[in-house]
Amino acid sequence: MGLSLEYVGKETANNLRRNVLMSTAAVLCVAVSLALVGMALLIKQGVANATIQWKNGVDLSIFMNTDASLQQSQAVASELTSLQQTGLVRRFSYVNQDQAYAEFKKMEGNTPELVESVKATDLPPSYRVVPSHAELISQIGERFRSTAGVKDVVYSKDAVNSLLHLTHILQVSLLVFAGVLLLSAGLLIVNTIRMAIYSRRREVAVMKLVGATNWFIRIPFMVEGMIQGLVGAGAAFVFVYAVRNVLHHVGHRNAFLGPLVVTSSEAIGTGIFILLVGAFIGVVGSGLAVTQFLDV
Repeated sequence: MGLSLEYVGKETANNLRRNVLMSTAAVLCVAVSLALVGMALLIKQGVANATIQWKNGVDLSIFMNTDASLQQSQAVASELTSLQQTGLVRRFSYVNQDQAYAEFKKMEGNTPELVESVKATDLPPSYRVVPSHAELISQIGERFRSTAGVKDVVYSKDAVNSLLHLTHILQVSLLVFAGVLLLSAGLLIVNTIRMAIYSRRREVAVMKLVGATNWFIRIPFMVEGMIQGLVGAGAAFVFVYAVRNVLHHVGHRNAFLGPLVVTSSEAIGTGIFILLVGAFIGVVGSGLAVTQFLDV
């Protein structure tokens, strides 16, 4: 028997119409689960984007003692130069006491009495260091903590680690929940297709007896499952992209969310992945459901 697009389209439409409620439930389950997957992927991409910005903006400061000798300061500069040559440090700069005092006056401009009570010689000079990778901040900072002439090493390790830890927990939670829902969606699609085939089991048996191949019978049901998966994935895509647009709008006004915002092309790439996953779940689920009815 030849398989035509007209036949596949008619059979698929009939199957969907006969099982409206089950099909709707399957679509909604796919939509919710893939929306969670999409959010987890956007969070991952947002953290990656934020890490890129940290590479250029998050640094550590090595504060020298106010009475540190020239040799001690040069030793720190020499070590930083060595780290820069090995690729651990992207760049570093030296901030002398006069420059530190100029910064202090800007930061404390609203309290002139405090500015007047502090002199440039009271402030420690420092080295401002930008690591080549954000995760190297702690490693580099600890390397100088016990160096002669170094008063303190200040870096944003805690803030960075906290953000990475929280986003990791959120990502894992979303993916686990999404996995459970995806399994439920797959089972719903299997059950929907199974009911459709069961109601037509005699027709399927007759088709087999007159020479219909397994694929002739299977393909309309697999297309039905694929449509359910794609519709659910499409709804998830719309939701994820809408959330991305909201976060993009809010990110311009929020210093914390700003670095985590993903681009539209990244969101579209995530959406394409979601659509592929939805189609895959629908095709595989329906294919499994049909198989047991083909042995007649």
